[in-house]
Amino acid sequence: MVLQVSNANNVKIYTVSGGLGSRSIPDWLARQKKKTLKKDLEYRQRIELIQDFEFPEASNKIKCTADGNYTVATGVYKPQMRVYEFAEMSMKFERHTDAENVNFEILSDDWTKTVHLQTDRSIEFQAQGGIHYRTRIPKFGRDLAYHYPSCDLLVGAAGNEVYRLNLEQGRFLNPIATDSDLGVNCTEVNPAHQLFGFGTAQGTVEFWDPRSRSRVGLLQPQVPATFGNTDSTALEVSALKFRHDGLSLAAGTNTGHTLLYDLRSNVPWLVKDHQYGFPIKTLHWHDGISASSSESSGKVIVSDCKIVKIWDRLNGAHFTSIEPETDINDVCTVDNSGLLFTANEGIQMGAYYIPQLGPAPKWASFLDNLTEEMEENPSHNIYDDYKFVSRKELNALGLEHLIGTDTLKAYMHGFFVDLRLYEKAKLIANPFAYDDYRERIVRDKIEKERSSRIRATNKLPAVNKELAKKLLDEGKKKKAKKEGQVNPMDDDRFKDMFADADFQVDQESNEYKLLHPTQSKKERQNAPSDDEEMSDAEDEQDGSDVDSDDSQRMSGDSDSDDDIISKIRKERGGHVRSKKAIQTTIRSQPHERWTPKEKTKAGKRELEMRMGNTSNSGRAVGVTKKDMRRSFGDRVATASKSNDGHRVSRTAMGGMEMSFKLQSKKKRDNGPSSAGGPDRRQRRSASKNTFRGM
Repeated sequence: MVLQVSNANNVKIYTVSGGLGSRSIPDWLARQKKKTLKKDLEYRQRIELIQDFEFPEASNKIKCTADGNYTVATGVYKPQMRVYEFAEMSMKFERHTDAENVNFEILSDDWTKTVHLQTDRSIEFQAQGGIHYRTRIPKFGRDLAYHYPSCDLLVGAAGNEVYRLNLEQGRFLNPIATDSDLGVNCTEVNPAHQLFGFGTAQGTVEFWDPRSRSRVGLLQPQVPATFGNTDSTALEVSALKFRHDGLSLAAGTNTGHTLLYDLRSNVPWLVKDHQYGFPIKTLHWHDGISASSSESSGKVIVSDCKIVKIWDRLNGAHFTSIEPETDINDVCTVDNSGLLFTANEGIQMGAYYIPQLGPAPKWASFLDNLTEEMEENPSHNIYDDYKFVSRKELNALGLEHLIGTDTLKAYMHGFFVDLRLYEKAKLIANPFAYDDYRERIVRDKIEKERSSRIRATNKLPAVNKELAKKLLDEGKKKKAKKEGQVNPMDDDRFKDMFADADFQVDQESNEYKLLHPTQSKKERQNAPSDDEEMSDAEDEQDGSDVDSDDSQRMSGDSDSDDDIISKIRKERGGHVRSKKAIQTTIRSQPHERWTPKEKTKAGKRELEMRMGNTSNSGRAVGVTKKDMRRSFGDRVATASKSNDGHRVSRTAMGGMEMSFKLQSKKKRDNGPSSAGGPDRRQRRSASKNTFRGM
């Protein structure tokens, strides 16, 4: 036998009944389907702590008798009462009633005398033989309590009156008039000094003395604003519970808060939020195994319709919680044990065993042995041996032909397949899975080692990256000079400047350019010039032209292809050497520093040498901007006239051609004289032999 176990806050909670692992099946159905139920794992591993611990539809209230031998529960449908005997672990009897039960009280130490408050404003008394008496009250009842010393039955109703029915005299006494016109939600009697407590719909708790039949105190619970009580609904007291010491009071509200009070103070010593916002339904003080236990062992068990929470009564530390599958209507604790019963909106009533809260009761001592065995031999989940695969994965593994057989168990959008079959199919479908796995492990290990290396990473913000980079550079300089300076990016006053997009600096705006005129010049200087881009483009074009010529010549049938190719390569090598020589010459000039500006000039000079007779701007020497607007033919004609027939051009092979026209001897001799210079015949000879000219 295996119990369903949950581990909320490291506290083991064993679900004895009311969970997935517990299911009650009638004996006649078990006999009919005996062979089928043998294959049902849930049925074979079920545990029925109490047989027929259920109702046809739902259960409303559940209470244990004072002698600890019976439990009484009410439920629907049809409205009925059921009594269970712990010694036999089964249902003793059931009785049907005419109306649904709101609440009930056990008048005797056993089950023989009970009183039931019903939804049709009736109060029904049940005796050992059946229904004993039935009466009605003027307004719909909400809760009832029994005062043993005076035999008064207190019934809180929708009005401001609490009805008193004396069971000894058999008549109604004068009602207790409260200040709440909205009604009394809960009634409670202090077990120590018999003080009456009434929780009203106006959010107050009224205390009445049964001896003087007068109000002795009024408490107005207030939830502190720190708990986020921003709901506009009025505060109501939905549950009350006195502790056996006579001084402690627990009050639950409709907002899901629990307040613990000392009757000597109107300020709660502890406020606990249930976190769900549902009205508190039940409150219980759990004092551990015995009354002599330590003060820290005292717990408070609080429940709403969603969850049962258990926490320490002194500091409010969370102990554990129970969340059934269905809504909770009532919670009952078995005295001096860790067993809890819940009345749910489901067929089965819940039974939960918490070993850390207390031992199992005597009539269910086998629970301790069962839980100890489960601790020694922890059972695995039923789905641990199965693998969930989708239909697409099933087709990839080649197991689609198993759909509809017992091998696959359909579940939601896929199937459960046996883990061993899945591993075999995966190995057949991908035989290199181990190699992939090994490669992935090695890659992850390399990435892990790589991440451990020290890197200087400067994370720039998304807004104003340039400004942040500038500030970081200035900060490094200040740090090098050992001058302390606060980084504005770390300052709370300026950090929005690097996070909010509204503070983005627009460097293209006129205002920014007016404020930073030098920065725009520096950016223009740092930017690559048009001449450099032109030179790079020409280099690429020259390379492509030469390569194309190489390919054309290599594809030819001439015998001198190798000579031509070697010649072209020599020319290209000489061009590269001349380029390097020019750069070396410029860098080696004395009394000058190499700057990017001079580097640019060197590139221009190189471009002049490659392109022929050109100026720094890429135009021919002597060609102005006005001449650039003229056509190419007019410019060539003008250039030929001005250069007296001299012409420099570039061939397709990458060489240079220069054509010029020789002048006559007479024109050369007369040229200097016409220019005003001395005659060649009148000049003194440069030779030292003076007799040679005589």
